[in-house]
Amino acid sequence: MTKAAETGPLPADLRAVVDELAAGASLLTGFPGGRAILPSRDAVIQIVEELRSVFFPGYFGTSDVRAEALHFYLGATLERALQGLEEQVRRAFAFFARHDYHQCTHCAEESRRVAAQFLAGVIEIQRLVRSDVEAAYEGDPALKTRDEAIFAYPGIFAVTNQRIAHRLHVLGVPLIPRIITEYASTVTGIDIHPGARIGERFFIDHGTGVVVGETAVIGARVRLYQGVTLGAKSFPLDEQGKPIKGIDRHPVVEDDVVIYSGATILGRIVIGQGSSIGGNVWLTHPVPPNSRITQPEHR
Repeated sequence: MTKAAETGPLPADLRAVVDELAAGASLLTGFPGGRAILPSRDAVIQIVEELRSVFFPGYFGTSDVRAEALHFYLGATLERALQGLEEQVRRAFAFFARHDYHQCTHCAEESRRVAAQFLAGVIEIQRLVRSDVEAAYEGDPALKTRDEAIFAYPGIFAVTNQRIAHRLHVLGVPLIPRIITEYASTVTGIDIHPGARIGERFFIDHGTGVVVGETAVIGARVRLYQGVTLGAKSFPLDEQGKPIKGIDRHPVVEDDVVIYSGATILGRIVIGQGSSIGGNVWLTHPVPPNSRITQPEHR
């Protein structure tokens, strides 16, 4: 006998609330009700942690990986991550297509495609995240070792998550890329959309409060400090007054640019190569290469 049966029917006031909750469950996107199995946020985060341990073996996951066991460890960990990824991607495709998870053969085929193509990009992701560590080591005099950046720097954590999420975003996976980057945002306060395109040797120093929008493009060897926003200036609206999605609306930051703390750069403008944007600058116009933009001094 269930506890509900033991305690009798629900009180009228509780039953009324439950009725309202049930009625409201389908108002926003439709209660899946067995038609689809939602991706698991916990499972997605675990996959990311396994990938992090593949990119930096011995730093995350099993810490006592010996050289003679490295190939086995990497193979087993990567295989487990890919199997988990295929399952979560299948769930995401089925849910967003409003298809029955068990009946959607196309969803299963797409998830296998994504897993295979993600695997093909793993070496490039590793190269990029290792270049980010190198940029942190070379760009921060307070950093004594690269290990410290890998273990402890929020910028490395957030950008590694974004690089994984971006690969999935490019492969057309719904929802899961946002789970990955929003998890990093929760942990670090650094909010980078999966759609942002970021070059090698990217370094975010300190990091809290950094926001990088969906269509931002960031070149190689760019450095951001805390509180920087690469955002949209405005949102063009359609005939119904709703924001038009999918258009380029965030800045393009070319190679070798430094943007100091608190700067806000808005709109589809280009920050030219080699430029320096000072702290707390508000910028909505393009900047030629090798510019130095600062706030006027007030005496």
